[in-house]
Amino acid sequence: MQMSITIQAAVAAFGALVLCAPYAQAETKAHSHAHGDEAHSHDHTHGADDIYRGHFDDSQIAPRTLADWQGDWQSVYPLLQDGTLDPVMEHKAAKGEKTAAEYRAMYEVGYQTDVDRIVIQGDAVTFSQKGGTFAGTYENDGYEILTYKAGNRGVRYIFEKVSGDALAPAFIQFSDHAIAPQVAGHYHLYWGDDRAALLEEVTNWPTYYPSSKSGEEIAAEMVAH
Repeated sequence: MQMSITIQAAVAAFGALVLCAPYAQAETKAHSHAHGDEAHSHDHTHGADDIYRGHFDDSQIAPRTLADWQGDWQSVYPLLQDGTLDPVMEHKAAKGEKTAAEYRAMYEVGYQTDVDRIVIQGDAVTFSQKGGTFAGTYENDGYEILTYKAGNRGVRYIFEKVSGDALAPAFIQFSDHAIAPQVAGHYHLYWGDDRAALLEEVTNWPTYYPSSKSGEEIAAEMVAH
């Protein structure tokens, strides 16, 4: 399933220098649909940096599988709370238009989650939180193209639960700034039981990095972006 969605629901404009916020220039969103045979193409191909910033051609988008997100992943929300990511906020403040405290407040909303660990093995996804764990088996449900008011775009890769615990969400949607198969270095994950409603969510984007990385390593990667 492939559709194109133009974003028109009011959210704050985060600015071009927001690090690890998915397609951070999002401001508003509305719905329109375009299928694969309607996709336009251009006489050039956007490079990796353009794609990361949300500028690409429809012809560059390709389906992906859960193989791209296999592994053991940690939430970065605790790292924000304990101060490990303070250097990231300071770096952003030095280059952006907000103070470090203002950036931290924005990421407090963006990173917030009670799921501190996710393990993906094959088609099984296990979520861990302080109260315990729950898991589901997921199958590919296509992708959605999000078009933002600022002109940049993003792709959500979607998977639907076919079995598992009742607490496991019906849908999970990955956003990692990539638009074709590749192993993810980190990702933003949206989950819930309403597929369409999840596509409207652009202010809370729980973010996960490999559990094998230290907080300092994650902070260094964020600054490098």
